[in-house]
Amino acid sequence: MEEITYSVPGVSCAHCQAAITSEVSTVAGVESVAVDLDAKTVTVTGDPLDEQAILAAIDEAGYEVAA
Repeated sequence: MEEITYSVPGVSCAHCQAAITSEVSTVAGVESVAVDLDAKTVTVTGDPLDEQAILAAIDEAGYEVAA
């Protein structure tokens, strides 16, 4: 099982959380998505994880991952 955490400064509310969770959950291999509004992070767990697809899904939800 692989776990990747991304810094997403733009997340601030339940809508952000729902939008990101909905998009990232559709990526093949993703088993769970946890959005921490206080830490402004998105943690994705699954096997295998396609990092480019996850980044694209976060972008599709309308948010940017910090470099």
